[in-house]
Amino acid sequence: MMSAFHNSKHVPMSSISVHTNASLQATLSPRLQKAVRLLQMSSQDFAQVVRDALDTNPFLEADEVATGDAAADAANDEYIEPPLNWGADGAARHARNEDLAVFDLQAPASLADHLLGQLNVLPLNDRDRALALSLVESLDDDGYLRVPLLEVGDAAGLDPLPDAEELAIALKRVQALDPAGVGARDLRECLELQLASIEDPQRRALAARMLHDHLDALAAHDIRGLVRRLGCDAPAVEVACAAIRRLDPHPGWRFSPPSTAFITPDVIARKVRGRWVATLNEAVVPRVRVNRDYVELFKRHRNGQDAELGAHLQEARWTVRNVEQRFSTILAVAEAILKRQQHFLAYGPMAMKPLALREIAQELGMHESTVSRVTNNKFIATPCGVFELKYFFSRGLGTARGGETSPTAIRGLMREMIAAERPGQPLSDVDIARELEQQGLKVARRTVTKYRQLLRIDPAERRREQSLER
Repeated sequence: MMSAFHNSKHVPMSSISVHTNASLQATLSPRLQKAVRLLQMSSQDFAQVVRDALDTNPFLEADEVATGDAAADAANDEYIEPPLNWGADGAARHARNEDLAVFDLQAPASLADHLLGQLNVLPLNDRDRALALSLVESLDDDGYLRVPLLEVGDAAGLDPLPDAEELAIALKRVQALDPAGVGARDLRECLELQLASIEDPQRRALAARMLHDHLDALAAHDIRGLVRRLGCDAPAVEVACAAIRRLDPHPGWRFSPPSTAFITPDVIARKVRGRWVATLNEAVVPRVRVNRDYVELFKRHRNGQDAELGAHLQEARWTVRNVEQRFSTILAVAEAILKRQQHFLAYGPMAMKPLALREIAQELGMHESTVSRVTNNKFIATPCGVFELKYFFSRGLGTARGGETSPTAIRGLMREMIAAERPGQPLSDVDIARELEQQGLKVARRTVTKYRQLLRIDPAERRREQSLER
């Protein structure tokens, strides 16, 4: 079924677009307003809406056969490229046997498990072990002890209650475990517990003085203030600061990894007969259909008191059409984007072309607002990674030769330039702007700074310090 969102032979998009004109706004039916909202949803949210409809509408049912039909249709397609194996690094590889990965499904050890494993091999009596276990169970995800020691002693359930000295010994025992810094009660103590990793004794002693007496200046990276307070030369202070920065302020994090947000692409870019085309990811398309048996029963026994069931039937048919319209619209927009960004798929971000919503809207007979909704929260898997469809749109920046390039291409070029820097000689934002101008790209220094920040690249001075640390 052709999409009502992009089929110009049916309803022109200009007639259903949302404008500030009150008279046109009034022509939007509640059902059309709902369709617009659903179009803007991510596929996960849209699938939940469909599942809710399946649970409440007696005329809707899951289409179990559709998946098999789709697989059969896909098998008949002429596809010259082997399937793509999308690795964790976002790169595409041909799925050959040597590329198959074996995953260890065993859950990583928690911080508490890691510490308990070490305590179990120590020659401790029952009382000392109980106190150490109570301390381990009181640590937070950072590996810090945020609870007062006396409360930990009370929670241990020992008789007699442990005194302050006994608790202090137990804490020292836990703080001696791996990872270094665990069991600290604040940032200063956490870093001080890790000073033993600094091999040079003079550097270690200077770092200890900084942490103990001048943490405020250290946090502010006030090199001049530290030089004045410590009575040392600037190079020695900078090297000690660099050593402190290599310490881990959150030793528990490596055992409590943050939850990962997974993105399921709506569309997959595939190479067919030498050109990149878009195909729907069948995994995100809800399989739903109208139950024909229930429809026949309803028609056979329909009477004037069945208005509610009639409304359910209309809603069921509309839901099925909306699923088809939504994904045909997403696919049409994705195909139009790929047609203009073939070089991006072949060469990466530096080959990205400027693209406006208006270009896609005009080609597909849509309104720009519809294209904007389609590209919001919809993702495409490419050889360069998984991107939101909105990523491919950007205004054009003029070049010295009269052509245009995109901000994405400039950011890609900046990344390459910074990656090629000489050790200890990083490019400042002014230097980058100058080199870009020499390549025919006139970009203001403040724009370079903004792009560098978007790339999450440190400023030149910080990169120079990191080079010295290595």
